[in-house]
Amino acid sequence: QVQLVESGGGSVQAGGSLRLSCAASGRTFSSLTMAWFRQALGKEREFVAAVFWSGLPTSYTDSVKERFTISRDNAKNTVYLQMNRLKPEDTAVYYCAAPSKGYTWSQVQLAHEYGYWGQGTQVTVSS
Repeated sequence: QVQLVESGGGSVQAGGSLRLSCAASGRTFSSLTMAWFRQALGKEREFVAAVFWSGLPTSYTDSVKERFTISRDNAKNTVYLQMNRLKPEDTAVYYCAAPSKGYTWSQVQLAHEYGYWGQGTQVTVSS
C-alpha cells in the first residue's frame, strides 16, 4: 500500500506561482513513477505531469509545458509540482498518483495506470 498526501494548494492571481508537494508513505517510494493529475469542476480528470523513479525522464501535458516542473526527492519520499505563470484555466483540484502494478511509460498520461491517489489539493487562479 502507498499513502499519498498533497499540500501546497491555494488561491493566487494569474501570473503567480505555487508549489505543490506530495508526501508518500508505504511501499518503496524511490522505485515508483509519480504523477500529478487535475480535475476542474465539471470536467474529467486530466494528466498534468509524471516523473520516473530516478527523476528522469519526465512527461508533461502540452498546456503546462514551459510553466510547470515536476521533480522528486527520494530521500524525503516527496514529489513536487512547481507551477509558474499560472492561468485561470489551471484552476482545479490537483491529485498526486502512483501506479499499483506494472505499467508502460508510454502510457503514463492515462489515469487507469494509477492505483494510488491522494485526496487532492485545490488550486484557484483568479484573473
